[in-house]
Amino acid sequence: MEIRVLRYFLTVVREEGINRAAEVLHITQPTLSRQLAQLENEVGVKLFSRGSRKITLTNEGMLLRRRAEEILALVDRTEEELTEQEELIEGKIMLGSGELAAVGLLSDLLESFSNRYPLVIYDIFTANADMVKEQMEKGLVDIGVLLEPIDTEKFEFIRLENKERWVVLMKPDDPLTEKASISARDLENLPIILPRRLSVQSELANWFGNTYQKLHVLFTSNLSTNSAIMVRKGLGYALVIEGSVPLWDKTEITYRPLNPALSANSVLAWKRGQPFSPAAAKFIEFMKKEIML
Repeated sequence: MEIRVLRYFLTVVREEGINRAAEVLHITQPTLSRQLAQLENEVGVKLFSRGSRKITLTNEGMLLRRRAEEILALVDRTEEELTEQEELIEGKIMLGSGELAAVGLLSDLLESFSNRYPLVIYDIFTANADMVKEQMEKGLVDIGVLLEPIDTEKFEFIRLENKERWVVLMKPDDPLTEKASISARDLENLPIILPRRLSVQSELANWFGNTYQKLHVLFTSNLSTNSAIMVRKGLGYALVIEGSVPLWDKTEITYRPLNPALSANSVLAWKRGQPFSPAAAKFIEFMKKEIML
């Protein structure tokens, strides 16, 4: 016996007729009659006495009515309990990210998720992609926002559509601010602050071309904020992702995009085959639905 057919059966009993029940159920009368006939064949007894104006239940039909009401009440209660259990999801989700524009998307996802699961809390670990990936491999971070290039062999991931644009940080009164964009030759012989990640340095080396050998690399840094402090002090020009700078004081520091433009993708990633807490597993499921719509 299917739950759906039991609901049909009780609707016919309540409406005392197949035509009215079919209207309530928004199905055709022949379809409903066929379902009831199949139900009688399945249980092996006659359930209805069909009169000229209305149908009544046989003794067997009255027994099925009582049992069907009990079964459906249990089904409805079980569905309610499962819904309540979902709403009671709690725990901590460990997140890792660099200073990226993609964090804006992550915040949108967290806002929606928090509205649905208010008991969940979050721990955000900020570092470059290599360090976040290392924490994910150790099981210390559940979900990471990683700037490519990154080896995702051990991870499932969603590649985000928005590009992360590379820019040059400088002081607001620097002569380079007169330019709309910065070329590799503009940075020759100037003190430069590069990202610490070797894979990113390789990407930037390709962009600089032959000029890369002429760079005066004064610092490497794994966080754009620390690089910005050095720039504000006048110690150099930092190459960073644009998404790391929107909240900074423009009277203290500014930036210009690279020319030709250089950009990278970011991914939302989690370790393949790792058992997650109910909260983290639910958030991964939520991300997939929201981003892949």
